[in-house]
Amino acid sequence: MRRLHHDMTNVFDKSRLPSRHVSVGPERAPHRSYYYAMGLTEEEIARPFVAIASAGNDSAPCNTTLDAQANVCRAGVEAGGGMPRRFNTITVTDGIAMGHQGMKSSLVSREVIADSVELSVRGHCYDALVGFAGCDKSLPGMMMAMLRLNVPSIFVYGGSILPGRHHDRDVTVKDVFEIVGKYAAGACPLSEVHELERVACPGHGACGGQYTANTMACVGEAIGLSLPNSNMVPAPYSSREQIAHAAGAQVMELLARNIRPRDICTRDAFENAARIVAATGGSTNAALHLPAMANEAGIEFDLFDVAEIFKSTPYLADLQPGGQFVARDMYDAGGVYMLMKTMLDAGLLLGNCMTVTGRTLGENIDQVIWNPDQKVIYPATAPITPSGGVVGLRGSLAPDGAIVKVAGLHILKFVGPARVFDCEEDCFAAVEARLIRAGEVIVIRYEGPKGGPGMREMLSTTAALYGLGMGESVALVTDGRFSGATRGFCIGHVGPEAADGGPIALIEDGDIIEIDAEIGTIDLVVDPQVLADRKSRWHGRTNDYQSGALWRYARNVGPAWQGAVTHPGAKAETHVFADI
Repeated sequence: MRRLHHDMTNVFDKSRLPSRHVSVGPERAPHRSYYYAMGLTEEEIARPFVAIASAGNDSAPCNTTLDAQANVCRAGVEAGGGMPRRFNTITVTDGIAMGHQGMKSSLVSREVIADSVELSVRGHCYDALVGFAGCDKSLPGMMMAMLRLNVPSIFVYGGSILPGRHHDRDVTVKDVFEIVGKYAAGACPLSEVHELERVACPGHGACGGQYTANTMACVGEAIGLSLPNSNMVPAPYSSREQIAHAAGAQVMELLARNIRPRDICTRDAFENAARIVAATGGSTNAALHLPAMANEAGIEFDLFDVAEIFKSTPYLADLQPGGQFVARDMYDAGGVYMLMKTMLDAGLLLGNCMTVTGRTLGENIDQVIWNPDQKVIYPATAPITPSGGVVGLRGSLAPDGAIVKVAGLHILKFVGPARVFDCEEDCFAAVEARLIRAGEVIVIRYEGPKGGPGMREMLSTTAALYGLGMGESVALVTDGRFSGATRGFCIGHVGPEAADGGPIALIEDGDIIEIDAEIGTIDLVVDPQVLADRKSRWHGRTNDYQSGALWRYARNVGPAWQGAVTHPGAKAETHVFADI
């Protein structure tokens, strides 16, 4: 990663920046006294104040290097003429929250992260923002805050974990989740479970496949908020320090030129981001996060817009869970920009979008030379499959849409009788007890944004099915979500959700469900009058979360097809923070 050239002669007029409210004029003497207390000089107080937001913590290896990277960023900000001000926000780590009630906190944490970054920047009147994130929801949460505040911003991913090695093959945490089902089937001894769990995650960094964290890291580059070819660098690599320094210095260039996130994240940029998700066989969670980010910028971009783009995007990057390789391999092959090189050449990307380099995406890509010797990224002229790795669905079972990852699937159509469960725990118990039959369509409902509340991921269940050898002999349909590590015929985000009385709430055991991922349909084959009779008898359910953050989330959250957001976004704002 080469450092960008920085003009050290930038002169900033603080009378036009937010930080004037806490540092300029005699009436701000009390405020300045706090900065003197922290050792700042008069000259340093006169500089622009730059927020460095870190989601670093000890909760999981995804986040353990973030604070160190954020501290390196300070020097970059100072080199560019700014005054760095670091603070931390939370994360909820899905791999640890998975498979129990803790997963209800995961998607909610995206909103808390965005809100906490917003509040800290607003409260202290910071002029620019560099955000460091490592775990699934902290990436979109950080980028949502950037778009909401609209101060010059750069997003930095903490980097992925290196793959573990087990029986002479690369492994990730996905393999550990799947061996749980293998053990339940009596197909391996407990000693093999323990052996794998010890080696699957060999150090610092986020999950190594094209799961949600790496998917959204690719989005950061494709949408223009991250430095070129920065996010696929593994967490343990020393070059991450260069990236952190470069981000701090470059955000000062953006501040000098007044290039803001909404100048970068146009609708064209969101289209580019969606294409990268499909081309990499990325996480279905991107269909939640892209609309949520668009909401912050006042851009109409929902699940159906995302799905329409997916239809015309070839599957090009052979990444796990649908393919062979991990993020480290993607980096070695040339990173996200190598993928975008072949896509731009094929007319699949819009190259006129501004990026945090101060140049357009097309200008950045012009500097990339295609590597014909790598095996991870297929040329757009010879894709893995002609349509993308992720598909949107709609039909009588999901009038408000649903989504499925088809990367690596051998079967794209499924018809079978429903087997209905009203929560994930009941379904997982049935899977472990080997009570699921081949050919069934498993339905897990009341796990949506409101009904969960929190729209849990179902990796424990889907991975156990794979471990049992049933990964593609059943389908799974839910108003909840799936991990980016999920594989198999798994349909999520079904809307309207059960808590809103959607068709998924009316399914009974034995009802026939038809899914066709080739044409994008999902239907409940039940006479409309029968469904109307069931609806007349249906009544909503009360969950156990009647106070606290989950209660508040359930009261405010919108539908999955619009990103499961909790506020109206830029469409309703009367001012932008950056202009206070």
